[in-house]
Amino acid sequence: MSSSAVARFAREQVVEPDAIARARQTALELGAAPISPSVGAQCAVIAAATGARSMIEIGTGAGVSGLWLLHGAPDAVLTTIDKEPEHLAAARESFAAARVPSSRVRAIRGRAADVLPRMNEAAYDVVLIDADQDQIIDYVAHGLRLARPGGTVLVPRVLAGGRVADPVARDAHTSDLRSLISETLGSSSVFASLNTADEGLLQITLPRS
Repeated sequence: MSSSAVARFAREQVVEPDAIARARQTALELGAAPISPSVGAQCAVIAAATGARSMIEIGTGAGVSGLWLLHGAPDAVLTTIDKEPEHLAAARESFAAARVPSSRVRAIRGRAADVLPRMNEAAYDVVLIDADQDQIIDYVAHGLRLARPGGTVLVPRVLAGGRVADPVARDAHTSDLRSLISETLGSSSVFASLNTADEGLLQITLPRS
């Protein structure tokens, strides 16, 4: 069986909750590309396995990634950052439609580059980074600072549509992603893996001590 057939089979097995599917449709209508169901399901598993109580995401969209995180960690509080007021408004509607209590979501409007330096260090069990791909290296550095010991930083879209595997692709963004992947997977100071489903998901977990 071909690898594409296996990938298609795996994608077709993901069951996306109705509230997330509705948020996905809203995101697409807004032009806010949401993470895929396969990547979302992986994020939920990690949130659940971590026993997350406090999570933060950079890039709200219409709430798809946030809902997947909360699907895995139903008792957690989510902080979500986005510079687009329209996206934040859509996400609030998505969270409300999914019956997520407002006390469990803290929405911050602003550029991540301005907001992240003000966030508390080692305060989050899960950090999801899905915004401003041109600044991905800086955002990952912030993410590692914000994650608690034993916490995990999640970076979707790291395959750049397959460009990272193409040695001919040498644009700055692709080169940054390629370096991020190789350096992270080769690091002895974190536990890391690369999920190649759909747009890809880089997972970086800090040691507990």
